[in-house]
Amino acid sequence: MTTKLHPGMKEFNSIFKKCNHIYHEIALKLNLSDSGFDVLYALCSLGDGCLQRDICEFTLLSKQTIHSSVKKLVNEGYLSLESGRGRDMHIYLTPAGKALTEEKLAPAIQIENLAFTSMTIEEQTEFLRLYRKYADGLRRHAGEIFMD
Repeated sequence: MTTKLHPGMKEFNSIFKKCNHIYHEIALKLNLSDSGFDVLYALCSLGDGCLQRDICEFTLLSKQTIHSSVKKLVNEGYLSLESGRGRDMHIYLTPAGKALTEEKLAPAIQIENLAFTSMTIEEQTEFLRLYRKYADGLRRHAGEIFMD
């Protein structure tokens, strides 16, 4: 087994970290934590009334992280909670939350869309195919080594 990083992986990691840093900078500009940004981003994608577990599945963040972020956003007046079936709590944007997402998150989503659509359809398809293949391989090999 080697500890030497493949040059391609070194470049990939650098690009991946640059992208993460861009999202972090956007969250900071919005006066949000990274997880707070992720919660609001998930609501933009999933729609009002989704459940905390839906946001966990969408963001791949822990229940505790999402719960803390939702609680903070409720306290700041951006979200409200409504009881559902059993212990389910539906999460809704308040008027202040809707204004925040329309004014601040919409431009972030537009930036993503512009970056993605700056590629041709073929490049988009290939980008997704290769990234999915990498993620699948990473999961498979991690399972072989760490999850025996």
